[in-house]
Amino acid sequence: MVPGRPNILWILTTQWRASAFGYAGDRNARTPVLDALAAASTNYAQAVTPHPFGPFARAAVLTGLPAPENGIRDYFDPLPKRVATIAPALARNGYATAYFGKWHLAKRAANAPLVGEAHAKIVVPPDQRGGFQLWEGFESGFLLNHPWLHGTRLPEPVQFPGYQSDVVCARAEAWIRSAEASSPWFCVVSLEAPHPPYDAPAAGISPRAPREIELPANVPRGGDAETMARRELAGYYAHGEATDRAIGRLLAAVPAPTIVVFTSVHGDMHGAHGLFRKGWPYEEAVRVPLLVRLPPALSSGPAVSSAPVSLLHLPAWTLDWSTGAAPATTPSPAFARISMPSAVRLPWQCDRPWHGLRTPQRKLVLGPGDKPWLFFDLAADPGETNNLANDPAHRAEIAALAAEL
Repeated sequence: MVPGRPNILWILTTQWRASAFGYAGDRNARTPVLDALAAASTNYAQAVTPHPFGPFARAAVLTGLPAPENGIRDYFDPLPKRVATIAPALARNGYATAYFGKWHLAKRAANAPLVGEAHAKIVVPPDQRGGFQLWEGFESGFLLNHPWLHGTRLPEPVQFPGYQSDVVCARAEAWIRSAEASSPWFCVVSLEAPHPPYDAPAAGISPRAPREIELPANVPRGGDAETMARRELAGYYAHGEATDRAIGRLLAAVPAPTIVVFTSVHGDMHGAHGLFRKGWPYEEAVRVPLLVRLPPALSSGPAVSSAPVSLLHLPAWTLDWSTGAAPATTPSPAFARISMPSAVRLPWQCDRPWHGLRTPQRKLVLGPGDKPWLFFDLAADPGETNNLANDPAHRAEIAALAAEL
């Protein structure tokens, strides 16, 4: 490794909301590896995804541009070739770049089944792989077991036996071991878990009985929402545990001093407010884990940050790290922007476009026509059970925040 220029590893997961970890106080979660990583990292406890839906968020994280500026306005939009990811910039800084796992930014058929081999075996052309020097992954398909991979070294899709998180992490680990000695590297490991189907096998881990799952207070009790939430969360936490274990094996192979970033592109409602899946502006979908473990030369030690950070900051931070410097880009001291530029016409997802902003204390969401839809006092009401959007007492504050949008 070139002195002063650390290796950089991003671990991206899917649908893992910020609260679903042992370190975050969730007693359902069994995440010892990520709990240990949090204890050695800066934990951005107020971090949000700019867009709580896969392709929109993935494009934003890789490019540093929000949707639709990054070219993604609809769920089935591919990332335009003209839009640069962070990979070419890091290559110009002398980094070897590699991407492993889920892509979800290529052209795919809207009429094909979302779950299964139709999307899992789509071949992403080399000029649509974000400029990574080595790319090995899959478009989508949500096959949490026995994934199909293709890419730089695999011109046609090949099915690999085993749990997806284990397979992808093992392929990345092998590359890291081979690349580490010759140059600084930047590696993205992109995992689907803990994404549906939640009833898929989770690498031998037995889900807890649904009745044993502890539900937040904002999940309605006594009806279909509670039943569905308990059933799905049992599988969700099992996949979280299995993926935590796979990440542990990957981290054990990472040489020091490597910068490690762990996050998720969005969360999942899991019955909160009677809602499921993502696209919604509520905390369960919008707030995501963000752990950053820096080497001693760039860090004053582990900490918990309350800064209103967005995943949009990651590319700028990473470019600063690639020069051996602490990030020069300071997050907005006031708020992070959140939005969905379109309604995704899939079951359970949010039914309207919206945009808004979030601070650690407040969240304002404007719906179609820029009309206030949601306004929450997050400090007093973290479960978002009291919508103040039409409360005259908050009219001036809402107007002031809306002016920022």
